[in-house]
Amino acid sequence: MKIAVIDLGTNTFNLLIVEVNFDKSYSHVFQTKISVKLAEGGMNKGFIADVAFNRGVEAFKTHFSTTQKYKADKIYAFATSAIRGASNGLEFVEIAKAETGVDIRVISGDREAELIYYGVRSAVQMTDAPSLIIDIGGGSTEFIIANKNQIFWKQSFLLGAARLLEMSPPSDPIIDKEIDVFTNHLIKELQPLFAAIKKYPVKELLGSSGSFDSLAEMIAHRFYTPDILDDKTEFTFELEYCEEIYKSILKSTNAERLKMKGLVAMRVDMIVVSSIIVNFVIREFEIAKMRLSTYSLKEGVIYEVLHGKL
Repeated sequence: MKIAVIDLGTNTFNLLIVEVNFDKSYSHVFQTKISVKLAEGGMNKGFIADVAFNRGVEAFKTHFSTTQKYKADKIYAFATSAIRGASNGLEFVEIAKAETGVDIRVISGDREAELIYYGVRSAVQMTDAPSLIIDIGGGSTEFIIANKNQIFWKQSFLLGAARLLEMSPPSDPIIDKEIDVFTNHLIKELQPLFAAIKKYPVKELLGSSGSFDSLAEMIAHRFYTPDILDDKTEFTFELEYCEEIYKSILKSTNAERLKMKGLVAMRVDMIVVSSIIVNFVIREFEIAKMRLSTYSLKEGVIYEVLHGKL
C-alpha cells in the first residue's frame, strides 16, 4: 500500500510518498517540496494574500497530481500555522478540496508538535535523558522536551522565520541593532520555554528538518563532503562549525547567500532568522550537543498511520 502525506507549511508544501510493507515498515517512494511563501504580504495581518493564496492552491494541486502519478492509495494532508491562523484559511481548505477531493486537516500547534516528535523519534536514536526538539517553520516554531518514551512538555510559538521577517524586515546584511530586536523578542516570547527547561533540564538539541537541513548541508559542503549526509536520518553537528556558519550568515547579503553551497534558494532569506533562533537556544540553555533529524511532521504522520492512530 502506498501512502502520501502532504504537509501544508507556511513556507513550503512538502510531499512524501511511501510504500508500506507487511511488517509495518516502509520505504520511501518519492519526496518533494514546493515553495509557497504563504506569509508573503499578509500573515501578520491575519490573512493569506491573494497571490500567495493562489500559489498555495496551485502547489497543492501539483502535489495531488503527483500522488495520482504514483498511485497513492491514501492521502493525508495537514495544514499548520499559516492556514490555521488566517481569516481565509477555511476558504483555502474548501477550494483545495473542490479542486482535488482531498480533505485537509487543519491542526493545532500542540498537535503539530506531537507529530513532529513522532517523526524525530523515528529518525534519531533518543535516550532516557530529555532532549529539546525544535522545528523552525515559516509561521510557527515548535519546542518539545521529550525522551525516547514520552513528551514532557511542548508548545508552539508564533516565531516562524517567515512571520518574523514580515514583522521586522532586516537590512541586507542584517545589523547588530536588528539582531538585538529579534533576540529581545525571543526572550520575551519564550518565557514558557525557560520555565520548562528549569523543570526538565536538557543538554541536547534535536533540530527537525527545514532550517537544520540547510545548516547541515552548509556544514557538509564547507567542512566535509556533501555525501556525508547521504541516506542518513540523523547527523551530529560540531558546534564550532555551527558558530562559523552562523557568523558567515549574519555578515552576508542575500546575493552572497544565494552562492553559498548547501543553502537552497527558498531559505536564503529565512536562514538569517533561523540561525539567530538556533544560536540563541544554544547559548541561553548551554546546549552541549546538537543533532539533525531529517524526519519531521510527515514521518510523524506515517508513524501514527502504521500504529493505528490515524
